[in-house]
Amino acid sequence: MKSHFLLDPTITFLNHGSFGACPKPIFEEYLRFQLELETEPVYFIQKKQAAYLKIAKERLAKFIGCNANDFFFTPNPTFASNTIMRSLHLQEGDEILSTNHEYGAMDRTWNFYCKRSGATYIRQNISLPVVSKEQILEEFWSGYTAKTKIIFLNQISSATALIFPIKEICGKARELGLITIIDGAHVPGQIELNISELNPDFYTGTLHKWMLAPKGSSFLYVKKGFQEMLDPLIVGWGYESVNPGESQFLDYQEYQGTREISAFLCTPKVIDFLEENNWKTKAKACRDIVLNNYQRFCDLLGTEPLCPITEGFLAQMASIPIRTSDAVALKDLLFNKYKIEIPVMPLNGSYFLRYSISAYNSQADLEVLYKALQDIIATTDLIEL
Repeated sequence: MKSHFLLDPTITFLNHGSFGACPKPIFEEYLRFQLELETEPVYFIQKKQAAYLKIAKERLAKFIGCNANDFFFTPNPTFASNTIMRSLHLQEGDEILSTNHEYGAMDRTWNFYCKRSGATYIRQNISLPVVSKEQILEEFWSGYTAKTKIIFLNQISSATALIFPIKEICGKARELGLITIIDGAHVPGQIELNISELNPDFYTGTLHKWMLAPKGSSFLYVKKGFQEMLDPLIVGWGYESVNPGESQFLDYQEYQGTREISAFLCTPKVIDFLEENNWKTKAKACRDIVLNNYQRFCDLLGTEPLCPITEGFLAQMASIPIRTSDAVALKDLLFNKYKIEIPVMPLNGSYFLRYSISAYNSQADLEVLYKALQDIIATTDLIEL
């Protein structure tokens, strides 16, 4: 599969999880839309863009398991989450129940809005190692109080790569009358996603990570009962439109002035590429590589796995606990000397070396990493055993 991608062949690329990687056929489609836009910008934006967008949304709706009129494209989940938070109208004393495994940008965004509302963001501790789904559920719900109004958590943690039991959490939250907001940035294309089955109130995910879309392609799903309360993050022509469409929700959210949405319009090509290349089978092979190597790397670094080594907790990423005296220097050394692109993830005072396996990766890539770590252990003091 490497021949389909634009990645630098001199780099061992083990960081698909951060920003993905776009195959050549999809990138060519991206450029084709940009060229069509520039050939006749007015006609494209006023006459053709809406039809292209409709096709893209209908294809994505089938892929993620929801109605095409219940979501809109965003450049990233941070944009999506800010859109939600702006409309919640939190009061002093309200609590948002989350975990201490969330993406750092989301922690900061909640802190920003809580400072202005007087609400409290609860980063409930999910202890490591995780031993069972039941442990996660018990520890998470121990943070619930009468003041809890909102549940916010990632379905797959960026730092630890752990899969969280979202369906069970959303189910109990509904029973308690809580609003559920799910950050599924790492989900589409990595594990199966059916939003209707999960039944959250809000769900955001990316296409430019594991679905291989061009950068800046994500979405925000909003359950129908919450669509009218959602204010636009950017107010434009769609607000109180003189030519309203069939959905005020989409009028408000999709019309934001001139912006380049070629990444969104590539969605049909993205899904075609996945289907033509039998991506479900390839993803399973990637998960096998992840699982088969996890214990081996923990043994090398003298640490323990974060969870049971099964597909119930891990997919195409794994985070290896690592004791390092300088995480930044370690990451730089791996890149500059060994030509390995891999993150050293900080979380709650600990560090994790997170490898991602996509279809262009192979066991040989992890052998490169393994030998590099052996050399670093033997020749430096950056890794503490």
